[in-house]
Amino acid sequence: QDAEVVRTRDPQRLAQCDVVVDVGGEYDPERHRYDHHQRSFTQSMRCLRPDKPWTTKLSSAGLVYCHFGSQILGGLLGLPADGPVVTLLYDKLYENFVEEIDAIDNGISQRDGEPRYALTTNLSARVGHLNPRWNDPDQDTEVR
Repeated sequence: QDAEVVRTRDPQRLAQCDVVVDVGGEYDPERHRYDHHQRSFTQSMRCLRPDKPWTTKLSSAGLVYCHFGSQILGGLLGLPADGPVVTLLYDKLYENFVEEIDAIDNGISQRDGEPRYALTTNLSARVGHLNPRWNDPDQDTEVR
């Protein structure tokens, strides 16, 4: 709750951060680096948690959810992170919310015959509207 949020791509500033999400070009949970923007990155929920069925490539949001979702839900509910209620909620929240974010962020089409994931929000579009357009002369992301 007392964390300072820093938006930067500056490698020197990132090196000073305790947790880095969606920038920095590395996935290293031991060092709390959660980026999915490397050619070699192919992790899915099933890769990292073999007890889960989802094979959609994770985005940085999915990585954070994968590693901390159960603890967060358990803490909010005052229940054990590995209990049946938290496990059920974790699975439903991933399947009906986070997986869509993962898929859209990674450019995965929803359909090629059968739907690959459920489209239940328009969160990705809302976040996208906060980013400057690619051709906007003012690329200051802090303004928005």
